[in-house]
Amino acid sequence: MADNKKIEIFTNILQRNDQIAELTQMQMTEQGLLSINVMGAPGAGKTSVILSLIKEMTEMKAYVIEGDIESDIDTKKLREQGIETIQINTHGACHLDAPTLAAALQDLRPLQEGVIFIENIGNLVCPAEFQIGEHIKMLVVTVTEGSDKPYKYPLAFEKADIIILNKIDLLPYVDFDENYFMAGVRGLNPEVLVAKVTAKQNMGIKEVAKWIENKTTLISQELYL
Repeated sequence: MADNKKIEIFTNILQRNDQIAELTQMQMTEQGLLSINVMGAPGAGKTSVILSLIKEMTEMKAYVIEGDIESDIDTKKLREQGIETIQINTHGACHLDAPTLAAALQDLRPLQEGVIFIENIGNLVCPAEFQIGEHIKMLVVTVTEGSDKPYKYPLAFEKADIIILNKIDLLPYVDFDENYFMAGVRGLNPEVLVAKVTAKQNMGIKEVAKWIENKTTLISQELYL
């Protein structure tokens, strides 16, 4: 009697997501669009950062895809400012994925070169695990969340291409150890730009806007090569 053998089969369950993400990124590059996946916890100020950046980048066309579990509160706020915005509601899912983004892009149909901000679900865990077709991951954190977040949620900080430390005007009033925070960030992501801002007051936003504009120029150069 032959011995029974156990065969283990492994498959990448994210393979289809990653394939769509790669195609989506290529399509946006061909359109001259820099795509930014904006991640952060609820209340970090993701929408405020996006709005402040768009107001600063007056020479650049900007679009927004707004991700929420429920509601369209932020989408209404952005549209009131004349910003072309598409709403995605996941109805429970804790992150956006590549197929969902690809479908939303069909509705938005951006025609001009520029930048598209994709505000992910408020969460410091799941959004960092999924590629959605972005060129850049932007992580928004706040001094009110505490200085231990790089240690507790390392993947988001490790994957970020730029980190926005928001609400720095509140530093005198909260227990935030900036040296401890930065040591955690640098241990995970030594070269990442950390920009200190207060989005509501437009403090520090110009530096971030310039950084994005430089990245968009690189996309445009790639488009016309």
